[in-house]
Amino acid sequence: MTKRREFIKTSVIGSAGIAIGGLGFSTKSYGSIVGSNDRINLAVIGIRNQGSFHIESWCNIKASHNVKIKTLCDTDEKLFDSRSKMVVDKTGEKPGLEWDMHKVLDDKDIDAVSIVTPNHWHALATIWACQAGKHVYVEKPASYNILEGRKMVEAARKYNLRVQVGLNNRSSKNVMEAIKFIHDGGIGEVFMARGLCYKARDSYGIAPDSEPPATFHYDRWLGPAPWRPYNEKRSHYCWHWYWDTGNGDTGNTGPHQLDIARWGLNKNEHPATVYSAGGLWGLKKQPSAPDKMTPGKMAYGDVETYGNEMTSQQTPNTQTSVFKYNDGTMLEFETRGWYTNQEGYKGNEAGNLFYGSEGYLEILGDTWRAFRKREKEPFAGSKEIEGTPAENHYTNFLDALRAGKNELLHCDVSEGVLSSDLPHLANISYRMGRELHFDGKAEKFVNDTEADGLLSRKEYRKPYLLPDKV
Repeated sequence: MTKRREFIKTSVIGSAGIAIGGLGFSTKSYGSIVGSNDRINLAVIGIRNQGSFHIESWCNIKASHNVKIKTLCDTDEKLFDSRSKMVVDKTGEKPGLEWDMHKVLDDKDIDAVSIVTPNHWHALATIWACQAGKHVYVEKPASYNILEGRKMVEAARKYNLRVQVGLNNRSSKNVMEAIKFIHDGGIGEVFMARGLCYKARDSYGIAPDSEPPATFHYDRWLGPAPWRPYNEKRSHYCWHWYWDTGNGDTGNTGPHQLDIARWGLNKNEHPATVYSAGGLWGLKKQPSAPDKMTPGKMAYGDVETYGNEMTSQQTPNTQTSVFKYNDGTMLEFETRGWYTNQEGYKGNEAGNLFYGSEGYLEILGDTWRAFRKREKEPFAGSKEIEGTPAENHYTNFLDALRAGKNELLHCDVSEGVLSSDLPHLANISYRMGRELHFDGKAEKFVNDTEADGLLSRKEYRKPYLLPDKV
């Protein structure tokens, strides 16, 4: 593999007859150039839950796109055997296994990384990967907070690397078709978009602090977040519902629908105002007696849930957010995690609605339909197509990586960050308890130093510091 890199490096520089600097590459990024026929060696960092989906997806396109999972990395070594078996069963090749991300990034034979860590690690892992000369596919939301997103864009540009955000609807042919239909005036002048996240979630319960499992490198998992004792209800998957590590469901499922909404509205800018309100509703305020406790039920994330029992969750399960742009266009987003009706033609759990002067359009998953005025049946819509949005998103990343062109990415980091900033803005308004005015160019709130304090962490835990200069 070293010879392959040396050949690529010398052939590119030699044929051009100019220095590396003239090509716009740093000494680290020139080694990341991959030829059109070369195998791409990839590492998956974070292999629980969504990470296993990444493993399966990369394995599925091994033959068609000449990609190999060279290494699996996770802070919980308990996952190593089962995830390694997934790769062996699908490809016949056994991957390397590491709990220490630094060892993965130090491996010069790895061309790209697939980052599927908890949200609070997305930015630091992406920045470190870029500094190590690796291309990056990072899960949504792109960042944990707004300042981190800016640093991710800076790192991608400085090291001239491809960074794709996992907002995979951008690679759905049907969603692309729906957005084009909207932009071409299919429902007239669009004045409002609506995003829905109606995912039912029971209580994740409470648990006492304890010692982490022997297989779990807890300090590394905690990373830049403030130190606190290990608690099983604040770690694997449950981290979503605590402000130190997650962004609630508005920042979990929400980025997908918020991205589609912004895309459909054709807004390549921040909103001027945001107001968000809600709460944690439907759950008991006091713990039940042991003999009356709701039995645990396994849920997505490989964790137990307990009906309406008491929870230590911090983020809201019911949240309404309203964004307004300078021209008056509105974007609404609603999270409902408890009992609810559905919206849309046949009921949407997670989807989008667009409202125009001549009708409205809805997107649900990989399908769309448009309605004229007050008519009850659609006059236009999608047809079944081959390929899934997720698989197309992975292959798009590899195609752009080989071509060396950011413009080929369906969701370059700059797009992913702009969409991920929407739930961050909503959560800041929710936590402040009031409407906020935002200066998009400065990426600060207007005359509001208190709200500005939530644009980033107050403090990053050493040695997991967000660099001032990437």
